[in-house]
Amino acid sequence: MPPSERPIPQFIAEPPREQLPYGRWAETLAGHFLDAASRLDAEDDLGEPGPITWFPDRTLWGRTYVPCTAPTSNGFELFGVVSFTREHDGAEARDFDAAVDYTDETAEANPDWQLDLSDHELGHWRGPGGRTGEIAIVWGVALVANGAVATAELGPTTTDQCVLVDDRFTLVSLDNYGGDYLEVKLWGAGGGELASESLYEDY
Repeated sequence: MPPSERPIPQFIAEPPREQLPYGRWAETLAGHFLDAASRLDAEDDLGEPGPITWFPDRTLWGRTYVPCTAPTSNGFELFGVVSFTREHDGAEARDFDAAVDYTDETAEANPDWQLDLSDHELGHWRGPGGRTGEIAIVWGVALVANGAVATAELGPTTTDQCVLVDDRFTLVSLDNYGGDYLEVKLWGAGGGELASESLYEDY
């Protein structure tokens, strides 16, 4: 094959390796998430967190990220990622960290949404010619029926994909690079596109 005209990272994160968190493991992750949420410097009165929804894990640079969301009693939504490391498969998780933010833009308040997306920046990437971008983790819920796979699209390049689990998915992708911005697409089992959503309202 000839040299790539677009040498950017693709499919850089490991695919999901575990089931969605439940039981004691979910309680452990929730503790870190809620602790970080309690330290939010919020201008709004968020209220009390409700049940946590977990999303497929993704591992990058030796660290595993488990995204989640939780509604609050005052109509906001907490969203973030709990991350950790393991020495090897089956080893005890350690070095926990959590990043949490909140929004008043919720799926319940926007019945026209087809995808409910959240994102968090994991790091930066420098490409040829000094061009730079961010590495983002994006998680979401398909709000239309019959979705099978979600993909991350950066301009003409598919940079990641994730099979849906209970209509949920997690993607890791380069973003905001060379004038291109991340777009998430939902595909049906037959390969047809069902929905598309940008992380940005305006380009």
